Amino acid sequence: MATAEKISIALPPEMVHIVRGAVATGEYASSSEVIREALRDWTYKRNLRQQGVTELRRVWHEAVNDKTPGISPDEVLNRLERKYQTLADSTNL
Repeated sequence: MATAEKISIALPPEMVHIVRGAVATGEYASSSEVIREALRDWTYKRNLRQQGVTELRRVWHEAVNDKTPGISPDEVLNRLERKYQTLADSTNL
């Protein structure tokens, strides 16, 4: 088993109640297990967020470097208006 380092943390009373409740119901064997799982979830979400930022940067750079002509905002709005008008017309039959 990997070695573990003991640290001390301060939590607000509501969080302490949640941690102790999870242990008391047998969902976890110890407070440390609750905190370890919470940190695993946090790490996972943090990694996903970073991947999203990396992907957004890639797409942004791709768009900035794209030299093909774009579509004017007026044309985009016209297309959207036609699309949603068609949808509205089809539901009013």
